Amino acid sequence: MADLLSIGLSGLRSAQTALTVTGHNITNVNTPGYSRQESVQQTNIAQFTGAGYIGSGSQVVDVRRLASDFLTNQVRTATSSNTELQSFKSQIEQLDSLLSNSTTGISPALQKFFASLQTASQDPSSTAAREAVLSQAAGLSDSFNTMYDQLDKQNSLINQQLSALTTQVNSMAASVASYNDAIARARGAGAEPNDLLDAREETIRQISEIIGVQSVEQNDGSVSLFVGTGQPLVVGNTASTLTAHAGVDDPTKFQIDLSINGVSQTISSQISGGEMGGLLAYRDTTLDKTYNSLGQMATVLADTVNKQLGQGLDLAGRAGSPLFSDINDPTAATLRVLANANNTGNATGSLDITNSSLLTTSDYKISYDGTNYTARRLSDNAAMTVNVSGTGTLTLSDPSTTPATDQGFEVTINGTPNAGDSFTLQPTRRGAFDFGTDLQSADQLAFAGSARAQATTNNRGTGTISQPNLTSGPSPIDVTDLQDLFGTGLPLTFDSTTNTLNGTLPAGATLSYVSPSTTALTPGQSNTLRLDYTDPSTNNTYSYEFTINGTPQSGDTFTLGQNTAGVADNRNALKLIDLQTQKTVGVGAAGTGATYNNAYSGLVERVGSLTAQVRVNADAAETVLTQAQNNRDSLSGVSLDEEAANLVQFQQYYNASAQVIKVAQSLFDTLIGAFN
Repeated sequence: MADLLSIGLSGLRSAQTALTVTGHNITNVNTPGYSRQESVQQTNIAQFTGAGYIGSGSQVVDVRRLASDFLTNQVRTATSSNTELQSFKSQIEQLDSLLSNSTTGISPALQKFFASLQTASQDPSSTAAREAVLSQAAGLSDSFNTMYDQLDKQNSLINQQLSALTTQVNSMAASVASYNDAIARARGAGAEPNDLLDAREETIRQISEIIGVQSVEQNDGSVSLFVGTGQPLVVGNTASTLTAHAGVDDPTKFQIDLSINGVSQTISSQISGGEMGGLLAYRDTTLDKTYNSLGQMATVLADTVNKQLGQGLDLAGRAGSPLFSDINDPTAATLRVLANANNTGNATGSLDITNSSLLTTSDYKISYDGTNYTARRLSDNAAMTVNVSGTGTLTLSDPSTTPATDQGFEVTINGTPNAGDSFTLQPTRRGAFDFGTDLQSADQLAFAGSARAQATTNNRGTGTISQPNLTSGPSPIDVTDLQDLFGTGLPLTFDSTTNTLNGTLPAGATLSYVSPSTTALTPGQSNTLRLDYTDPSTNNTYSYEFTINGTPQSGDTFTLGQNTAGVADNRNALKLIDLQTQKTVGVGAAGTGATYNNAYSGLVERVGSLTAQVRVNADAAETVLTQAQNNRDSLSGVSLDEEAANLVQFQQYYNASAQVIKVAQSLFDTLIGAFN
C-alpha cells in the first residue's frame, strides 16, 4: 500500500508543478520578452522485486524555457535594423518637407527675386521697381536664413537625442551586467534561472533598439555585449559607459565616446544600428551635405550678384555697391576654421573664398606634423595638395585632376601650431546663415553699364557701334580708372585705307580686333573689337568689347566714354538677370556646373530620392521584424488556448493522482479492518 501511496503522491507533486508552470505562463502572457516554460517529467527509479521491476511514480526534473538563440538573435538584429531605418526616415522626411515646401523653399524666393530684376530692368530709373528688388532680396535672405535655422534646430535635437540615448544605454548595460552576475550565481546552483534569462534578453533587445550590439555567451552563462567594430559594452558583471558630447573637430556635432576603465575612445563613425545609428547616419550622409549644398548656393549667389553689381554704375554714376553681405566678412571667415579641441598650440585660422564657383559641398581637414601641412577632403577622404605662400597662407588643390583643381578658398593660419594640431575647414557650412542684404538705398543698385559709345552725327557711312561690354575688370570698378581711360571722350576715327580705327589712347590702353579679322575691320560685316586697359596708378585691368556694323566711310568717328548719364541704362541689370541661367555653382575642374535653380533642384531631388528609398527600406525592415517576431513567438510565445487546454489536462492528472491515493487509503483501511 505504501508504494501505491507514494506513487500517488509523486503524481500530485508533478501535476501541481505542471499547473504552477502553466499558471506562470498565463500570467506572463503580456510580459515583454517572456518565453513560455514547460515542466519536464520523468519516472522515478523502478524497484526490483521477484516479479521484476515495478515503477515508483514520477518526478519533475526541470522547468524548461522554450527559446531559441537563433530566433532571438534574428529578432534582435531585425529590431536594430528597423529602428535605425525608422529613425533615419523620421529625420529625412522632415528635411524633404522643408526643402520642397512652397513657403520655406528657396526656389520660390529665387524666382521672385529675378522677376523683380526683370521688372526693374524695363524701367531702371523707377524707384518703386528698385525698392521691389531690395524687398525681394530681403525675402530671399530670409528664406536662406530660415532654412539654415531649421537645419540647425534639427542638428541640435539630434545632439539632445544622442545625449538621452547614451544615458538609456548606460542604464540598461548596467542592468545586463547585474543579470549576468545573478545568472552566473544561479547556474552555479545547478539550474536555469528562466525568468532572469528572459529579463536579460529583453533588456538586450531594448538596447538594440538604441544601438546595434553583438552578443557572445560565456561558459558561466553571462553574455558579453559589443558595439561598433567590437568595442565592449558589457563584459561579465562590468559595464562600460557611453557619453555624448561636443565633437573635438566640430563642437556643433556631438560625438559618442566609450569609456572602458577610465580610458575613452570615440566610436561615432563605427556605430550602426538602432536609433542612435540612424541619427548618426542621417547627420553624416544627409544633414551635413544639405548644410553645405545650401551654403554653397548661398555663397555663390551672393558673390556673383555682388560682383556683377560692382561692375556697373548706380543712379549717381558711382560704382555699384554690394547688395548681399560680403562672403569674406572677417567674422564669417574666422568661423569657417575650427581648431581641434585637443590642439596644444595657440594657432587659429580664417578662410576666405577666392573663387566661389570652384567651391564643393565638402568639408576639409588640415593637419600639421611640426614641419608640413597635409589635408584631405572629408566627403571622399581624398588627399589634397597643400600650397603654402607667405607666412601661413594655405591653398588646397586636387592632385587627381589635370591640372590640379583649386578648391576655391585660401586659409590663413595665425599663431603657431604644434605638431599633431589639426583644423577642420567648413567653406560653405554657414553660407545660408551668413546670407543677408546690406544695401539700404535703392538708388545704389548699379543697373547701368560703366561705358558708353556713340557715332558722330555727321558720319557719312552706315557704320554703327554697339555699347561697350565690360568682359573683365575689378569689382567694384574704380570710377577714377574710367576717367583716366576715357577722359571726356575717346574718339576713334575710321581709316578706309587700312580699314582700322585710329585714335589717341591713354597709357596702358590697347585696341585689338577680335573677329572676323584680327588685323582690321571687315566693312559690311559685324566686327568685334576689344579695348584693354591697365591703369598705371592702380594696376586695375579692364577689358571692353564692342562691335562695329555696317560700312563706315573714311573719317567717320566713334566715341567711347564713361557712362556719366546712364539713368535709363539697363545693361548691367540685364547681366544680373543673365546670372539666373548661367552655370556658376560647382563649376569644378571639368567645367561642369549648375545654375542657382538647378543646384537647389538637385538638392531637393537628391533628398527626395533618398527619402523614397529610405521609406521602401523601412517598410521592408518592418516586415522582416514582424516575421522574426512571429517566428520567435511560434516557439516562445504564450498561447492562452494551449495553456487553457493544459490546465484541464493537468487538473485531470491531479484528480487522477488524488484518486490513486484514495484507492491506496481504501485498500489500507480494508487491510486494517481484516485484522480487527
